[in-house]
Amino acid sequence: MRIICSVILILFLKASFGQTKNIHVFVALCDNVNQGIVPVPEKIGNGQDPKHNLYWGAGYGVKNFFKVKTRDWQLIRTIPSDDSDILERLLFKHATKDVYMLAEAYDGAKIKECIQDFLKSSNGQQPFQIKEENKTLHFGGGSDLLAFVGHDGLMDFDVNILYNESVTTTRDVIILACYSKSYFSPEIKKAKANPILWTTHLMAPEAYTLKAAIDGWIAKESGDQIDERAAQSYHKYQKCGIRGARNLFTTGF
Repeated sequence: MRIICSVILILFLKASFGQTKNIHVFVALCDNVNQGIVPVPEKIGNGQDPKHNLYWGAGYGVKNFFKVKTRDWQLIRTIPSDDSDILERLLFKHATKDVYMLAEAYDGAKIKECIQDFLKSSNGQQPFQIKEENKTLHFGGGSDLLAFVGHDGLMDFDVNILYNESVTTTRDVIILACYSKSYFSPEIKKAKANPILWTTHLMAPEAYTLKAAIDGWIAKESGDQIDERAAQSYHKYQKCGIRGARNLFTTGF
């Protein structure tokens, strides 16, 4: 009986370990000087200042929103970056689920590098690990879900990425940027990734939409359900009308 119980316990622990999910969020800081955007107020448009940046430290930026404005996520720690392009790295854990999220703030002047890293990771490239207590967390190309947040730099420049064609794991991706489906489609197809949420028009890539989409992904919802979550959240904060919000987001190719 003791042997049977021990075997069951081992299997249970293995199953529990296997349920850990990892999310990697790439944020290109808003940058009035180095990006082709309509300028925002100088304080939140400094791409070298994560603390006040529109997409990071401001009210609805990724760092502030997930750290302060929601109880669903807890900031575990700040992780030093050995990459000069990345100005801040934060590790979050979901409050009730075995899900971890690494959010990285890229220097706004390095938006091309940010997008290229996101696309390569979507293709399973550049995997790396982070040790957290007794767990080994997988990010980059080892992530289960990847997201890009920021200006659609593909409006301004091209990328030249050598994609791995023999991908065995299809990774889910979220792209919160203006007209992201139009501009990112060719690259996401070559990366062999699965776009669960992206956009068809101009939009404000703020963190409430990201959280709504991640909530649906954690709940194992369909792309259409995640799409609806995003639209409801965007309408709630932007007051743009639910019809307009629904037209803004889409899922799949």
